[in-house]
Amino acid sequence: MAKHSRSFQVFAKPVGPLCNLECRYCYYTSKLPADSRLDILRMPEKLLEEYIVQHITASEDAVITFSWHGGEPTLLGLDYFRTIVRLQEKHRPRNKRISNGMQTNGLMLDNDWCRFLSAQRFGVGLSLDGPPDLHDAYRLTRGQAPTHKHVMEAFEQLKRHGVSCDILCAVHDRNVVQPIRLYKYFKEIGAQSLGFLPVVERTESSQPGPHTVPARAFGEFLCAIFGEWASRDIGRITVQIFEEAARPAQGLAHSLCIFRKRCGSIPVVEHNGDFFCCDHFVDDQHRIGNIQQTRLSDLLESQAQRAFGEAKQNALPRFCRQCNVLDMCNGGCPKDRFIRTPDGEPGLNFLCDGFKHFFTYSRPFFQKIVALLKAQNEPKDKFGRNDPCPCGSGLKYKKCCFKKSSQEQEAVSR
Repeated sequence: MAKHSRSFQVFAKPVGPLCNLECRYCYYTSKLPADSRLDILRMPEKLLEEYIVQHITASEDAVITFSWHGGEPTLLGLDYFRTIVRLQEKHRPRNKRISNGMQTNGLMLDNDWCRFLSAQRFGVGLSLDGPPDLHDAYRLTRGQAPTHKHVMEAFEQLKRHGVSCDILCAVHDRNVVQPIRLYKYFKEIGAQSLGFLPVVERTESSQPGPHTVPARAFGEFLCAIFGEWASRDIGRITVQIFEEAARPAQGLAHSLCIFRKRCGSIPVVEHNGDFFCCDHFVDDQHRIGNIQQTRLSDLLESQAQRAFGEAKQNALPRFCRQCNVLDMCNGGCPKDRFIRTPDGEPGLNFLCDGFKHFFTYSRPFFQKIVALLKAQNEPKDKFGRNDPCPCGSGLKYKKCCFKKSSQEQEAVSR
């Protein structure tokens, strides 16, 4: 069987869109079928094993990564995930390792769950939108009860068991106006890895929905947190979008799909084996096939999947192609490209103004850091004291990077 020609990540949804929350900004609620009982939506063990085998076979990587999503995957129960690990070990090639990640709202996590996640070295993404008033504004149970307390109990359990945990914060119309409060809250609870995910709702008339983060406000939100992070927390706290902003300056391709030139490397396999182009395009138009009829490796390499991926760059409006931070954004996620450019061309990302504001603000910092690190590794006689500093500051080398204190250098290098 042919291997996949490039690294891939699949969002596996063995419980489909079923969830024990009713978050007001959730884009997956509409995917629930009329009969949404757990026994109907649970991926059968036979199909689960088939998916695991196909995923392992399709991967060329030394570490084969599985990503378990929903809905809420923990609704399947701990025994279901024990079965997942057993099947992975049964089919794991001897020369490869398997890594698992799970995205969860945390409500089902208890001591037994966290002990398992720790023992099996799962990475966990935990959804938390900030302190109680900001989190509970939209993240409610089906009975409209608040959930912050339960999420924090889960977070403490995960920390206690040493589980690698990323906090994923949906940035919406309420918490976007309190960036410093939000960031300091995450620092106070001991979060070490943060992802800020902008909420963009699109109505049938292609207008932003009520919980949507305003574009400019999102850019200002990122700039405010960036200032706090850059002055105090480099090397202590990882912020996903800041890592992405640094990659072009380092000559690296983006790792986060929304900023890549090409889409299609993070498709979805649903509870019934259906394969979709992307988590944000689970609809009839973007259903490529089913792993029960077509092998996963063939679906990944299919013409339809490739065309979906290439359309991201091919459909960029002229306004984007001429942008001086294009390499940092590449037009953003196609799901958000529903407004017009200043000259009336369709296909501009709703968040363009915010992204451009942040990337323009942060780029000089990352360029200087990269140049400084490079200068530190160069022979000291490579630059004359009166030469222009390689960091681009416009100062002479002797008055700039040459004079950086060892304390500053250590902070930058972390």
